[in-house]
Amino acid sequence: MPLWQLLVLALVQGVTEFLPISSSAHLILIPQVAGAADQGLLIDVALHVGTLGAVVLFFRRDVGAAARGTALALRGRFDAPDARLAVALALATLPVVAAGLVLTLADLGAALRSVEVIGWATILFALVLWWADRWGGQARTLRDWGLREAVVLGLWQAVALIPGTSRSGACMTGARLMGFGRVEAARIATLMSIPTIIASGALLVAEIAATGAWGALGPAAFAAVLAFVAALGALAVMMRILDRIGFGPFVLYRLAMGAGLLGWAYL
Repeated sequence: MPLWQLLVLALVQGVTEFLPISSSAHLILIPQVAGAADQGLLIDVALHVGTLGAVVLFFRRDVGAAARGTALALRGRFDAPDARLAVALALATLPVVAAGLVLTLADLGAALRSVEVIGWATILFALVLWWADRWGGQARTLRDWGLREAVVLGLWQAVALIPGTSRSGACMTGARLMGFGRVEAARIATLMSIPTIIASGALLVAEIAATGAWGALGPAAFAAVLAFVAALGALAVMMRILDRIGFGPFVLYRLAMGAGLLGWAYL
């Protein structure tokens, strides 16, 4: 793989993974626009590992609470706040794992990766995000995130398997509709990415093990480091923008991107 493609993929994955603009859409489009070959499973795993590391570092207090909660839940102590957080994260992951398995078994992944699908999903869910941000409340925080809210946001996350929807954007939309503040919605959506990235990464590793495609470990490690740095910076910028401005810049970007993709697809 050319060095420029590795750099672009790592930076794009790191920057877009947690912004509500769909990282999967960008990664799908890069080879199509550049006329380059697909990056392969090993690079995909490395990119996800890099962004996962950024989340763990940026939200280390919440991640520590979830880790302690997991230990408490395993001992049957579900009354503790940390245990409820851990259980909520687990419940929110189940719908997307189930939906991902269905798509894989039905071999529908390729059909959803077209430019037309990405363009329409980018525009539609940008409008839904704008509406949710305009009318959603601001009072609820992570402490108010219970099991019912976790299941509902898990369904929103499963919908985001459609490229162009944006996993983080869908989760933030659902959280805003429930009355969570902008920063808290982003916080919940980002925490939800941890078990999701781990689950998707495990599936990719299983596919790599089955095919024996373990080559290019050096470039993969390089990609992981770049994605980590880019994701860490993107998280810091996103939290500042949401606190001061809101989702407006991301909605406008999505509308422009979607319009451009539909123009490319149909014209």
